[in-house]
Amino acid sequence: MAEEKKKEKFDVESASLLVKELRGTFASGKTKSYEWRVSQLKSIVKMMEDNESQITDALSKDLSKPRFESFVAEISMTKTSSKLFLKELKHWMKPEKVKTQITTFPSSAEIVSEPLGVVLVISAWNYPILLSLDPVIGAIAAGNAVVLKPSEIAPASSALLAKLVEEYLDSSAIRVIEGSIPETSALLEQKWDKIFYTGNGRVGRVVMTAAAKHLTPVVLELGGKSPVVVDSNINLKVAVRRIVYGKWACNNGQACIAPDYIITTKAFAPALINALRCVLEEFYGKDPFKSDEISRIVNDNHFARLTKLLDEDYVSDKIVYGGQRDEASLKIAPTILLDVPENSLIMQEEIFGPLLPILTVDNIEESFDLIQSKSKPLAAYLFTTDKKLEKKFVSTISSGGMVVNDTVIHLTAHTLPFGGVGESGIGSYHGKFSFDAFSHKKAVMYRGFGGDASARYPPFTPKKQKLLIALLKGDIIGAILALIGWV
Repeated sequence: MAEEKKKEKFDVESASLLVKELRGTFASGKTKSYEWRVSQLKSIVKMMEDNESQITDALSKDLSKPRFESFVAEISMTKTSSKLFLKELKHWMKPEKVKTQITTFPSSAEIVSEPLGVVLVISAWNYPILLSLDPVIGAIAAGNAVVLKPSEIAPASSALLAKLVEEYLDSSAIRVIEGSIPETSALLEQKWDKIFYTGNGRVGRVVMTAAAKHLTPVVLELGGKSPVVVDSNINLKVAVRRIVYGKWACNNGQACIAPDYIITTKAFAPALINALRCVLEEFYGKDPFKSDEISRIVNDNHFARLTKLLDEDYVSDKIVYGGQRDEASLKIAPTILLDVPENSLIMQEEIFGPLLPILTVDNIEESFDLIQSKSKPLAAYLFTTDKKLEKKFVSTISSGGMVVNDTVIHLTAHTLPFGGVGESGIGSYHGKFSFDAFSHKKAVMYRGFGGDASARYPPFTPKKQKLLIALLKGDIIGAILALIGWV
């Protein structure tokens, strides 16, 4: 038994052999063909359709995630992503024709999208199926060989992904490695052609440091404190339903783009809090622990972390709704806090849970300075009917993404890039942006042997210099005059 376990151990040597094997597959050209890419994308769709029940069961074990949320946010979105690539891939693979300048006349040019090679995807636990497979879909579509490292914090989903990927996809080019820090560290020791990481900034720095040793490019999908600015001139019921959905219906706040805190005016705060109470009770009942529509906290460590945020001095007495917790079931009720200190832990780190502080200001435009005093968030939300305020918000606030009069739905638009800025991430993906993230845009210029002007070669006589200077300035008339000797 000990011998068998020793063989199964995944270390730096195992990782090196794995990468070598996948480089051999990539070098064969197998993954570059349109037919191979399409076959794998179709297999992912089939994998999701055949195993819907197993997937929802795994998500229930890991997060007590409601079955409908599992279908909408994990299964359906993964299938939708695959089907989009199947529809658009041939078009996206075609070289893009671009114009050339007079200085290279006669010539033509194009941008060729080529796969990077062998890439590593390290995924997160909060949406363990979607956040594993969506980047993998982009990597496959771009023609790469892929290693997926799912999060060990969602063990049932991780094990299921390892089983299904081996069963449905081409194991000579697509592999899953399970494990925790030792396995991830062994993978990070290797030279990859790109690393795609979804998670927190602390581990993101570790990933980037490891990548720097090999000059490996990275996409870091991180997080941050995503603010919601709520003006008073709004349809309050609609706004609150959308805020509650984005905060608590999305994995009970355990989502990277969930609203992290609200800013509103002192005068409007009571009406907003009352509306939030009403909608929360409408969605989850008076006892949210009895609701089947809300996820639990992922594990003991995160439960303890969130409890620490709530129990801090000068924070625990700021709870205006909720606050109940049940350690045995790892459940924390939707909780609203009013005017917590800005130097409190809950306002210093991303909450990633069902706690929602509300900060108040005298004038709604004061919210801009408050947001800008913190790191750039992954998402920023504004509820208003004031077009001037809307325009100022869009032009002033820097964030990965932004939604006016709703929350989180920009995630579903494949025509928009999804990614962070500053400490909330590097790079983006979704739709064509996923294809581009895992492709090298190779510049190619074509020329014949005609039109070989002597002016480009030494010796550079005064006439040649005048001609070349005119051409470099884009002065066509000056170039003609130089040619005929008028200047």
